[in-house]
Amino acid sequence: MLEVKGLYAGYGIVPVIEDVSFSVRAGEILLIGGENGAGKSTLMRAIAGFNRPDRGEVLLDGRPLQGMAPEAIAQAGLRLVLDGHRVFPELSVFDNLRMGAAARRGDLAGFAAAIEEIYTVFPILKEKHRKYARDLSGGQQQILALGQAFVAQPAALLCDEPSMGLAQALLPPILGFLRKWAESGTRIIIVEQHLQIAAPYADTAMIIERGRVKWSCAASELDRRLAAETHPAG
Repeated sequence: MLEVKGLYAGYGIVPVIEDVSFSVRAGEILLIGGENGAGKSTLMRAIAGFNRPDRGEVLLDGRPLQGMAPEAIAQAGLRLVLDGHRVFPELSVFDNLRMGAAARRGDLAGFAAAIEEIYTVFPILKEKHRKYARDLSGGQQQILALGQAFVAQPAALLCDEPSMGLAQALLPPILGFLRKWAESGTRIIIVEQHLQIAAPYADTAMIIERGRVKWSCAASELDRRLAAETHPAG
């Protein structure tokens, strides 16, 4: 289980996240939504160690992660895929995937199997495996960023706004890939603005407002809860 307990985080003396708690079990996807500036990305960065939490706990299978450096958290099995398709532009597609597998040194068979699965799910990466990442489209770079994380086979994945800058038509294949990935036992958190598109692929949903958890529910109940907020009874 990935557990976040009473997490507080921000930037210097400016608080952004206050008393956020949730858990994600192996095989589950948690979908997080909220308005711009609500603190969603800060939450992801705090869990992954890029913003040191002020208070609270982050536990992966009972092991505390808070206070560790980002690279140590990645080695412990938690990966963050940031928005904006962050890849190594001067490296080839294949070398980008190799960079993602740095934590699996010596596991050549596992790396080869992960590469083959990525190429099967997203054949465009196989087609362009010798191309520089800078020459890919935005959508292809986002897929490559997910591929980097996949070959590392983390125990938990944080995915921050996978649709950022992409055509909406590209989101369902990415979400379908994440759903299948979760079913292999990975805990996955997706921060996404297109909640209605993402909800069918998730198990639970959570809305953040002004740095706090406003409410959470089963993903299947998300549309009803959002509709109730938009058109309250009475």
